[in-house]
Amino acid sequence: MTADREAQVVDQVPKQLFIGGEWRDAASGATFKVEDPSTGAVLCEVADAGVDDAFAALTAADAAQPTWAAHPPRERGEILRRAYELLMARQDELGLLMTLEMGKPLAEAKGEIAYAAEFFRWFAEEAVRIEGGYSVSPDGRSRFLVMRRPAGPAMLITPWNFPMAMGTRKIGPAVAAGCTMVLKPAQQTPLSALALAAVLKEAGLPDGVLSVIPTSDAGGVTEPLLTDGRIRKVSFTGSTAVGRTLLKQSADQVLRTSMELGGNAPFLVFDDADLDAAVEGAMLAKMRNIGEACTAANRIYVQAGVAEEFARRLGERMSALRMGRGTEEGVQVGPLIDARAREKVQGLVDDAVGRGARVLVGGGPGDGAGYFYRPTVLADVPQESRLAHTEIFGPVAPVISFESESEAVAAANDTEYGLVSYLFTRDLGRAFRVSEALETGMVGLNQGIVSNPAAPFGGVKHSGLGREGGRVGIDEFLETKYVGIAGID
Repeated sequence: MTADREAQVVDQVPKQLFIGGEWRDAASGATFKVEDPSTGAVLCEVADAGVDDAFAALTAADAAQPTWAAHPPRERGEILRRAYELLMARQDELGLLMTLEMGKPLAEAKGEIAYAAEFFRWFAEEAVRIEGGYSVSPDGRSRFLVMRRPAGPAMLITPWNFPMAMGTRKIGPAVAAGCTMVLKPAQQTPLSALALAAVLKEAGLPDGVLSVIPTSDAGGVTEPLLTDGRIRKVSFTGSTAVGRTLLKQSADQVLRTSMELGGNAPFLVFDDADLDAAVEGAMLAKMRNIGEACTAANRIYVQAGVAEEFARRLGERMSALRMGRGTEEGVQVGPLIDARAREKVQGLVDDAVGRGARVLVGGGPGDGAGYFYRPTVLADVPQESRLAHTEIFGPVAPVISFESESEAVAAANDTEYGLVSYLFTRDLGRAFRVSEALETGMVGLNQGIVSNPAAPFGGVKHSGLGREGGRVGIDEFLETKYVGIAGID
């Protein structure tokens, strides 16, 4: 990949705010820098939204809401279908853009573009399937008419780790339902969101339906919107700590909220499992997105009889991964998002080693520029280590042995989080027992990836509220209205 090609891809993305269908500078004229995490170099600067810009975006969304809600469902779906086709046609350039601002290997970034596009294709089909109902009251004296209506202007807040897919996973159902939107992307990765706005405008999305406001002051910009009274729906993906804050800010206006928050995913391997399949599943669940995923395997529990062999095989696979800048041929592990992320991962590893864990592979940062951390496998990790209770968000696989099924389930559920868990066994009865006992919103049974646009994604406990994707995904952006009709005599 040439430097000229990289510069071309960055240059063609608008760097302004997208408000009311127009590209404009921040009212203050402020900008902030976007960094390449593989080198630490500055890629570009983008407009830095302030409160005035946020209110301009909200005003545009509020003004467009009545007309957009009345827009024919088929045409809303057609806009999403056209946007799907544009994303797929530009998979190479959008994947490169993502690699440059986020760091993931190019092949994985291109895979995310395809995954992101699927949300538009899925919800293009759901737009025309919004249904209501008609029934007779139990006493026969009246009729019940039930209809679904758009919830209203929505605030969408997306993270840096999946900068395109988390945008489409929220925008898709909002467009299909007839909601207008204000999108605030993560400060580290605004370019993918701005490119997505350009795609949707080209696909025919009417002005004002979507505004995109990158900012370096997330809290200062979002809180005034949530307390304004015109926003009626909030959809957030990010940390549990920030989610709690947003829930508090949403309380006064009693806003509908969807919260996809932190994870601490247990990965259970029983001694009757296909060990090759379990290792492959662990590689997928751990190393997708460099381990920077809420669905990443965070605690790998392996039954004692196969724990040593599993750790050895996993270590061999992890040590064979090629680390480097995501644009380079054959690279499988890119950098972490920033210096703070790398320091956090190193602190968790140091704590575990200090408590008796053994480093089988890795255990430290990479050499040279960028925020690289070596793929790491730790054996004999004690349950009291911070690794067992903290979302790692990096390429570190802690292996913890267990004796019995009940012990494994108890350890897996010993967390405030409940997003996803993974289970490998060839015993059908155990598969059902453990799947039912695990306190998570999703379970990967003999597979290391659960995310799919056609399936409901979301967690329980402190991992969130609501679901994204699947047939229920559009429900988060719809209100139910009941009309009672006097009986017909």
